[in-house]
Amino acid sequence: MDLSDRFDVGYPQLVLVALMVVTIIGIVLAASSSSAAFGSYNDAWDGASELREQARAVDADSEIVRNTSQYTSRSPNGTLAVVLSPQSSYGPRETDRLRSFVRNGGTLLVAEDFGRHANDLLDGIGAQARVTGQLLRDEQYNYQSTALPIARNISNTTAMNGVDGLTLNHGSPVEPNGATVLASTSGVAYVDSNRNGELDDSDEIGTSPVATAESIGEGRVLVVGDPSLFINTMLDRPGNQAFVRSVFGAHERVLLDYSHAGRLPPLSVALLVIRDAPLLQIVLGALAIGAIGLWARRPGIVERLPGRVTTAEESSVASRPEELSAFIRERHPDWDTERTERVIQGIMTRRDE
Repeated sequence: MDLSDRFDVGYPQLVLVALMVVTIIGIVLAASSSSAAFGSYNDAWDGASELREQARAVDADSEIVRNTSQYTSRSPNGTLAVVLSPQSSYGPRETDRLRSFVRNGGTLLVAEDFGRHANDLLDGIGAQARVTGQLLRDEQYNYQSTALPIARNISNTTAMNGVDGLTLNHGSPVEPNGATVLASTSGVAYVDSNRNGELDDSDEIGTSPVATAESIGEGRVLVVGDPSLFINTMLDRPGNQAFVRSVFGAHERVLLDYSHAGRLPPLSVALLVIRDAPLLQIVLGALAIGAIGLWARRPGIVERLPGRVTTAEESSVASRPEELSAFIRERHPDWDTERTERVIQGIMTRRDE
C-alpha cells in the first residue's frame, strides 16, 4: 500500500502546513536576530555581527558579555573587551569589575561619539582620554561625504600595524589628556560646532585625535571617537577592517560587552544561558531524551492521523469481506475505483499476515 492510500491530504492541508512552516521560521528568525544599532546579532548595515567574524579571522575566540560578572571569571591576560556606545551607565560595582580587569592585564576598547556614559566609564576606571561629543568633518579627505572623514595621520605603534587610515562616520574628537594618540584627522578637518554641515567662521580647523591608547596598571585602554567604525557597513571602508584585525589579532579572546547596550534577542540569550550552564545542559538533554522515548511508546499515533483507516476499524470490517468495499467507499467517496481496490487489497493482505 503506497503513501497516498494511507493519507488523505488535499490542497487546504498543504497550504495550512506551508503557512505553519513560514510562521515558525519567522518566529525563530525574529527571536534570534536584533535590529539594535551596534548589535552583535544585527546583520543589517548598522549592526556589528561582523565583529565575531573578524575575531575568527585572526584566530581569536569571541564571547558575548551580558553581565559584567563575566569579567571576574575570565583571565585578563590576552583578553580584549569592546564597549560600543553604552546606552546606560555602569554602576559602581560594575565599574570596579572593569577597572580590576584592566589593572590586572586586560585591554579595554571604548568607542563613543555623542553619548555620555562612555566618558563616565573612562573616568571610573581611571583613564585620562575623553570623547568630546563634537562632530568632525573634512571637506578634502573623506569617503564620499564630509561627515565621513578619513583620519590619515597614523602613529607608528603595534596597535596600528598595517593600518593606513581610519574612516569615521559622524565621529568625534578624542581629548588625549596625556594618552598616546593612535590616529588623527588631516590638518584641514574641522569641528562642525553648530552641526549645519558647513564650514563657518566659528568652526575650528586643524588636526584632531580620534583614537588613543594609555596604560592603566598592567593593562591598556583604547578610546575611539566613533562606534560606527565597527558596524558592518563601515568595516569595508578604508582602514577600518585592518584596524579591527590588528587590535583583535593581538589578543587570544575578544569580549563583546553588551551588558549596557540594547536588548539581545531572546533565543540568543537562551542559547547563551544554556551554554554557560553545564548542569542545565544535562537537564535539558535528559528531558529531550525522555520526551522522545515517551513519544515513541505511544500506541496508535500513525493510525489516528487524519484520513487514516484505523487498525480497529480495519479489523471489524476486514473480518467481513463483503462489507469492506462499502465501508471504504462510505469513508472516502472521493476515491476512484482503482485506489479503493488497492486499499482493500492492502487491508486483506495485512489481515492474512
